[in-house]
Amino acid sequence: MAVIIRQMRPALVLSSPLARAAETCRLAGLGEHAARRDELMEWDYGAYEGRKTVEIRQERPGWTLWRDGVPEGETAAEVGARVDRVIAELREAGGDAAVFGHGHLLRVLAARWLGLDPAAGRLFALDPATISILGYERETPVIRAWNHR
Repeated sequence: MAVIIRQMRPALVLSSPLARAAETCRLAGLGEHAARRDELMEWDYGAYEGRKTVEIRQERPGWTLWRDGVPEGETAAEVGARVDRVIAELREAGGDAAVFGHGHLLRVLAARWLGLDPAAGRLFALDPATISILGYERETPVIRAWNHR
């Protein structure tokens, strides 16, 4: 993973301001070039912040973030609106970009990159500390790589 990042000369580097993403960006050698964007902060889990799915399902059997959302938190559509602003910035960058964010947020970003509904992010399982590459095939937005280690 580090080799791929070291070879990059991105025109734009964006990071969530939250510590994990900002530290990953720094460790990748891009921290000094990064612009922090609140839009890249993780999904606001509201009343479910810090709770595990198994705990929530004891109260709400069958619950999923993608279908059911969270009380006092963000909806998939609200997260989608945030990443749409990031995508607009990425498309105007004039070259490659590097984005450092968080799992659910990045899954929504992939869905929106492809023009899908934000909740389609549920279809893109994403492991921690992996590289994914969004790009184009001619003018069509595509996923070039996903979960690369």
